[in-house]
Amino acid sequence: MGNASSMLTQYDIEEVQDYCHNLFSQQEIVSLYQRFCQLDRNAKGFISADEFLSVPEFAMNPLSQRLLKMVDGLNFKDFVAFLSAFTAKASVEQKIQLIFKVYDSDGNGKVSFNDILEVLRDLSGSFISDDQREQVLTQLLKEAGYSRDSYLMLDDFIKVFGSSGLKMEVEVPVD
Repeated sequence: MGNASSMLTQYDIEEVQDYCHNLFSQQEIVSLYQRFCQLDRNAKGFISADEFLSVPEFAMNPLSQRLLKMVDGLNFKDFVAFLSAFTAKASVEQKIQLIFKVYDSDGNGKVSFNDILEVLRDLSGSFISDDQREQVLTQLLKEAGYSRDSYLMLDDFIKVFGSSGLKMEVEVPVD
């Protein structure tokens, strides 16, 4: 499984299934491996940021630069683990963990007012002024019991988003 051009064995498939908490069927893992090999153009056994950007949906995402920090250099197991947060079978907590990592761009385990503001800027572009974004975010944090000076940890994210009915599923095409 180290080299992208090698074939997956039954053992490899089961190992990836275990690593990803059985969120994908064996057939889905084989399909994901085929997609991984397509993206891994140089057959290095991992996908670079440039290779990820060859996926139009990824390149068009307003958060693509943040996501690239998370996915650059993923091997196949980590590629499947990253995608597992997008399955219907993933728990809300698993989805929130991924969202938290998007906001926590420096990886320090906490999200500041400015971290959230940067994501809002990425998502809204020039449609909203910086002042409007700051006002909305200040009010949102205040309503949730936090201030501009608060640092949100993963547990805070789970509290805030856990009951929101969060949906972020994608279909894995099975040949």
